[in-house]
Amino acid sequence: MSNRSDKLRWQLVSGLLERFHLERVSTRYPRQLVLAGFGFVNGAISIGLIASVALLTQQAFIFPSLGATAFILFHVPMAEAAAPRNTLCGHLIGALCGWCCLALFGLQDQPTPFEDGLHWARVGAATLALASTAGLMVLLRVPHPPAAATSLVVSLGLMPALSQIPVLLAGVALLLVQALLLNRLAGIPYPVWGPAPKPETWSDNDG
Repeated sequence: MSNRSDKLRWQLVSGLLERFHLERVSTRYPRQLVLAGFGFVNGAISIGLIASVALLTQQAFIFPSLGATAFILFHVPMAEAAAPRNTLCGHLIGALCGWCCLALFGLQDQPTPFEDGLHWARVGAATLALASTAGLMVLLRVPHPPAAATSLVVSLGLMPALSQIPVLLAGVALLLVQALLLNRLAGIPYPVWGPAPKPETWSDNDG
């Protein structure tokens, strides 16, 4: 493989296959097909579990940008954006910015754009929410791209209640627990909080 990210992805998949005594899968099928299969299965498990919790509790544990977070956590687990600190704080910033802009423009009790169409107040709220989220993530050094989508989800009125933000963060936390368990099972030193050490301070296994 040509770069460190590719090696890490393969280490995650091959490590898990070895852990569950399925090593022959990695030798019988092309590597790219195995990686794609892992992406399919893990994506289904990740979002399926959280969606099930949301269904059972009737709470907003699942939301659109969580899918992008899941992809980052398992596709590039050692990237700065995949660190638990960045993931949790990024979504918190996005949700709070979205809600504050929703309140600022008086849209908390208004229908969503899908019901009422788009108008200037909604444009202003979405624009300011995304800009604030991007600026604060850079300022606080917790970049996590999917959080920008979270700010839009909230500012567009899809999750308008302040009480929904803790539930949203609980969904993120559930996904982080899964990322920690799976990556550590595969032998990848996924961090517990802050970004992973620089690449030169740890060695990866090509599997």
